[in-house]
Amino acid sequence: MSASLLILIPLLPLIGFLINGIGFKTIPKGAVGIIGTLAVVASFVLSVMTFQAFLAAGSQPVIVPLFDWITVGNLNIPFSFQVDQLSLLMLMIITGVGSLIHIYSIGYMHHDEGFGKFFAYLNLFLFFMLLLVLGSNYVIMFIGWEGVGLCSYLLIGFWNKNTNYNNAARKAFIMNRVGDLGFLLGIFTIISTFGSVEYLEVFSQATDFEIGDPVIITITLFLFIGAMGKSAQIPLYTWLPDAMAGPTPVSALIHAATMVTAGIYMVIRSNVLYSLAPSTLEIVGIIGAATALFAASIGLLQNDIKKVLAYSTVSQLGYMFMGLGAMAYSASMFHVITHAFFKALLFLGAGSVIHAMSDEQDIRSMGGLRKKLPITFLTFLIATIAISGIPPFAGFFSKDEILAHVFEHNKLLWVIGVLGSLMTSFYMFRLLFLTFFGTFRGTHEQEHHLHESPASMTIPLVILAVLSALGGFIGVPEALHGTHHLAEFMSPLYDASRQVNPEAFLPTELSHSEEYLLMGVSVAVALVSAIVAYVMYVQKASVPAPDSQPKSALQGLVYNKYYVDEIYDNVFVKSIKTLSNILYSFGEFFIDLVVNAFVRLTQFLAGLLRKTQTGSTGDYVFAMVLGMVIILFWKLLL
Repeated sequence: MSASLLILIPLLPLIGFLINGIGFKTIPKGAVGIIGTLAVVASFVLSVMTFQAFLAAGSQPVIVPLFDWITVGNLNIPFSFQVDQLSLLMLMIITGVGSLIHIYSIGYMHHDEGFGKFFAYLNLFLFFMLLLVLGSNYVIMFIGWEGVGLCSYLLIGFWNKNTNYNNAARKAFIMNRVGDLGFLLGIFTIISTFGSVEYLEVFSQATDFEIGDPVIITITLFLFIGAMGKSAQIPLYTWLPDAMAGPTPVSALIHAATMVTAGIYMVIRSNVLYSLAPSTLEIVGIIGAATALFAASIGLLQNDIKKVLAYSTVSQLGYMFMGLGAMAYSASMFHVITHAFFKALLFLGAGSVIHAMSDEQDIRSMGGLRKKLPITFLTFLIATIAISGIPPFAGFFSKDEILAHVFEHNKLLWVIGVLGSLMTSFYMFRLLFLTFFGTFRGTHEQEHHLHESPASMTIPLVILAVLSALGGFIGVPEALHGTHHLAEFMSPLYDASRQVNPEAFLPTELSHSEEYLLMGVSVAVALVSAIVAYVMYVQKASVPAPDSQPKSALQGLVYNKYYVDEIYDNVFVKSIKTLSNILYSFGEFFIDLVVNAFVRLTQFLAGLLRKTQTGSTGDYVFAMVLGMVIILFWKLLL
């Protein structure tokens, strides 16, 4: 495998960033879009070539050293890349979906004055994300981890003339720093325990530890704190819905295939450590289930089209962590892939709607758009069916596999997962029906300008719709007489985990009839929710009026997102501000008092010394003679 070929995959987006970042004021918009998009498309082509070369070479991980980086005592941290099944899958998702988002952005952001800067930020974001998944050790992963955090700040606050958008960007940056501290502590603990941060070395040594070892539990908990921040799990999830302040392509990039999946990637990459820490996995599963249900319930009553999708992302990430908690690593990765397809499609479809509605995002002011936006409607419908888990679309296969593993692991978590699935189907079909069905509820001016988006926006929608419809067939379960190609491909990643915890990787004990029953329950709740949403919002046309308020206390609680942001504001933000004011007052009184005392003492002493400088030669001669006499007497006395 060529090192020069591999290094070009992250290097090309970096070059695109440098060209557009330096010349965004002078390079024509057409050239900016071509440069930024070709950089990512070329990375995708190289990723496909690397994938084919890896398959031809075998299934063993390949380390591609670039240069010696850090050497401190016995600790050696090389700058090298690792190519294996997991990194290749992430490369394909990041560059593939990223290419479509770049193409879409050419049409969506064409009239924006910051067009060149936007593409520069997108390219830089993908560079750091590719670095995150290609690195052969935790330190390189951490560089990419921090890099995507920085770029998310730049992209969320892209329209920085709006104070609220700046606040949302700052919130995302600060909340991610909380999780990143946990991740950093995990890396330090890995260094002190294993003397290395290289994946292969760490995982090889980890096989000597016993299941439930306190050190391994500590490491996995620290790493999971980092994952909670980056992948928006309770309690570090509130930044993600606010990230909707950025342009819609940013929402698709952050929420679908890149940044929010970094936590999932990190846990799957560290599967050996987590297989040794069942108690950590229990925490991962419980927090994932709580997040899936909690975020889904909030999505039921949201009216901003992007906010509904944002809480949907938080909920779907919860499902992925539920799968990880049940050690269903391949199933969680399967959902990462299918989620990348249908969630990118949903956000880009929402962007097409917002584009047609002259930047209107409230679904209560939409309606009847399927006739004016036929391509957007059809693709959005496919994505809605896919995320709802209705066969044979992609989301059915991945979500059903997670729920089957969770059912074997913990029946209560399975019930929570099914409830979340019920809510997901309802709020997604509610979104679909309020947006595309019924009569148009916007202004006459908006109706006059309704039109389908240009080809640069609709072509990515069509491609993602095909992937959302067919992507699930890479993992058809045996019960449906299929082959799980993805699980077979990823199987070598878990060799060390099988060695330390073989019982967890035994074949499923569910019979085909039980699997059919679980599938039936999952599909039934999704279909019932879709039918209920249709009756409510299409047949009965019970559309909430613009600026309508919740009708009950419970609805108010859900509508206001359980007041979590307000609680955080009072408990953390205001308390820290109060403490800061107290410390400021203390500093102003006591510290300034000491500083001013030294200032005045210096001034007093300087005033005394200044009097010795009279300007008279006689005085200086007298002082010199007096000094000589004193020195003489001093010597005689001694």
